[in-house]
Amino acid sequence: MTTTKPSLKSLLARHEVVLLLVIALEVVLFSALGRRFLDGTNVSNIFRHSVEIGLLALAMTPVILTGGIDLSVGSMMGLCAVCFGIFVNEAGMSPLVAGVLSVGIGALGGGLNALLIARFNLPPLIVTLGTFSLFRGLAEALTQGSKSYSGFPDSFLALGNSEFAGIPAQMWIFLLVALGVWLLVHRTTVGRSFRAIGYSPEGARYAGIPVRRNLGLAYVLAGAIAGLAAVIFVARLGEARANAGMGYELLAITAVVLGGTSIFGGAGTVAGTLLGYLAIAILNNGLKRIFDYQVFDKTIASVSNEMSGMLTGLLLLLALAVIPISKALAARRAKT
Repeated sequence: MTTTKPSLKSLLARHEVVLLLVIALEVVLFSALGRRFLDGTNVSNIFRHSVEIGLLALAMTPVILTGGIDLSVGSMMGLCAVCFGIFVNEAGMSPLVAGVLSVGIGALGGGLNALLIARFNLPPLIVTLGTFSLFRGLAEALTQGSKSYSGFPDSFLALGNSEFAGIPAQMWIFLLVALGVWLLVHRTTVGRSFRAIGYSPEGARYAGIPVRRNLGLAYVLAGAIAGLAAVIFVARLGEARANAGMGYELLAITAVVLGGTSIFGGAGTVAGTLLGYLAIAILNNGLKRIFDYQVFDKTIASVSNEMSGMLTGLLLLLALAVIPISKALAARRAKT
């Protein structure tokens, strides 16, 4: 039996390899244009300031694999952040207990999505669009639109601002969650069922897969991870407020789709999601380094936020365009 080594052409056709090349190009470009981009402090900041987006992207991966979507994770993050602040500041709870309860609230919010989607067969887009407004509205109501919570213990704030073994403390939590999601998606029958559900829900049901249960699990998990992201967000900023996580759901979806997960479900990897998240984190940080320090004047440094949003949207469109293009190229190769 003979085995053939993959050719350079076949390697370059792999989505993960292409994304690695994009990340390498970003590093080279921002190293040349931005001041001290590869400085150790800045590298730490790349991860420190983007862990919450990475967590939401991991949470979104099983959901999108099932062919669904969750637009409510950013709003859930804001609601959990406010609840955490209330538990600590007004109820006098320890940050540990408040954090556990906040993650539980996130799981309950995900359970609401799961109930409406898995049990009542409502469209995920419509359901999570509704809970997107519901969760954010609850957060605004609890804070009366302007109130925020601060004064957290230094031991808790260290979670978002200290380092362990030269790595930001929250990155260790992120790596543990990434490992857990990877094991779930790629090493369990439940994870394999996510792809089957996304590819054909009816086929999965006929194959004996508990579609409702596993579909609900994906949304409950997304809510719980959003609650964890809220706790880390509060630890990093030292403030719990209702606008936490605003717009993060779109960045999370972009990271997942950019990583090669089909928006229609049935195909994707956690490794691809991590690469997509890394590409977005580097892009956001690199643009800030350019606009703030070298190319443009300080008075228009805020333009970096708009440019970041524009380029992130462009990356998402390109990632979506890759799917039909790759299928067309594969069909052409099959004919020839």
